[in-house]
Amino acid sequence: MTALGEKYYIIYFILIILDIVLVIFITNKNEPSSYKMPWLVVISVFPLMGGILYLFIKMSQQQPTLAETRFRTRAKKLLIQNDRTAEQFKLEYSDSVNLANYIKDYGLYPLHYNNTAEYYPLGEMQFHAMKQELEKAEKFIFIESFIVTKGKMFSELSEILIRKAKSGVEVRIMYDGIGTGMLNSKRVFDKLIQNGVKCKEFNPFRPMLSSTQNNRDHRKIVVIDGKTAFSGGINLADEYINHIDRFGHWKDTGIMIRGKAVRNYTIMFLALWEPLGLPEKYSEYFPHVSAGSRKDGFIQPFSDSPLDDEPVGKSVYLELINNAREYICITTPYLILDEEITNALRFAAKKGVKVKIITPHHPDKWYVYILAWNNYPNLIETGVEIYEYTPGFIHAKSLIADGKTAVVGTINFDYRSFYLHFESAAVLYGCSVIDDIRKDFEETLKLSQKITMDDCRNRPVYMKISGSILNMFAPLL
Repeated sequence: MTALGEKYYIIYFILIILDIVLVIFITNKNEPSSYKMPWLVVISVFPLMGGILYLFIKMSQQQPTLAETRFRTRAKKLLIQNDRTAEQFKLEYSDSVNLANYIKDYGLYPLHYNNTAEYYPLGEMQFHAMKQELEKAEKFIFIESFIVTKGKMFSELSEILIRKAKSGVEVRIMYDGIGTGMLNSKRVFDKLIQNGVKCKEFNPFRPMLSSTQNNRDHRKIVVIDGKTAFSGGINLADEYINHIDRFGHWKDTGIMIRGKAVRNYTIMFLALWEPLGLPEKYSEYFPHVSAGSRKDGFIQPFSDSPLDDEPVGKSVYLELINNAREYICITTPYLILDEEITNALRFAAKKGVKVKIITPHHPDKWYVYILAWNNYPNLIETGVEIYEYTPGFIHAKSLIADGKTAVVGTINFDYRSFYLHFESAAVLYGCSVIDDIRKDFEETLKLSQKITMDDCRNRPVYMKISGSILNMFAPLL
């Protein structure tokens, strides 16, 4: 054997040992087996490069933890749970105390009382309300969006923002480096910048430099003067208000919140705008908000970060599914489930809980659609009802449990939302707006077709095979 051959043999031997060590490490790691399995397959199928790829991704994912740690340290001083609110909540919603405490302890965000919320069953309805509220801004406007594209929506929004900036209102827009940056030139924001609007790209796209490219800002937040906030699934693009037709009728939803709960959204925004810590003069963004006189449940907006190894969004969904007694209503554009969520939904149905899920009939990604259908049989056989929204694409992300608790936000039922993206949502406890969300779900069901086991059996063979193959790599897609 030549000297060169001996060197290659040594390198090969080292890589094989590395793969064996990684297989043992991954197998024993505290992660869902459905998330570990794809990596075990990759390392087994590609024994020389699979281990190196895993190390690269996992090591580079740890780089931003300094910012996360610094934020959490400073945020704890700002996100303080009001004792009176906590005591009142305990009296009225004792069954939900553990969930609220979990979100506060691990997601940092407290719950609030005496807020008001308004629900919007369509993106164009929320946009109309948002424009009206933006016109009232006196001090600041914060806008955060995964996608921003040129068109009617962005043009109308820009006119308001420029006018407000010229009048002395502080205006900031933050957009994602892939969700927006891959679709637009930065020149889209030139006119805003030239007129005093601060624009910032979150996590700019840098191919092959770091796997943190996976950690996208998927949140959609609008904060006005620290008193009013909008959130939900609606990005700043014309399909979200049905001005253009991409995948049929675009069904999206959102909420407007007024009151002290808005502070949670303000801090969410500032946390990503200033990744190394909140600005020192943060108090100017937290105006005094009257407690009000309307008793309308409790609201707990929260954010979920991929950098803290705590899947808050997924845990909130699991808690509501596991504790439901009568029914669960879910809308999601992507149904790519791990075994924990699958088992929770199946067990709920077995217990007699009515579980209904609405997904799109016209998908925006073909492989996501195939993966969703791969999940349908396991759910349907235990009594879970699956419906597809036939007029087009449903992008709404919501969950209602027993008409008492609901979640509205940006969190999909997929691996990216649970583990990789920055997400946000609001948990609504006993709020009257939950009735509006439930009624909208029922109206949407009328426009949806129920999927049966026969439908699953009659799928083309190539779709069944491709679904099985894709399912092995679902967490990596």
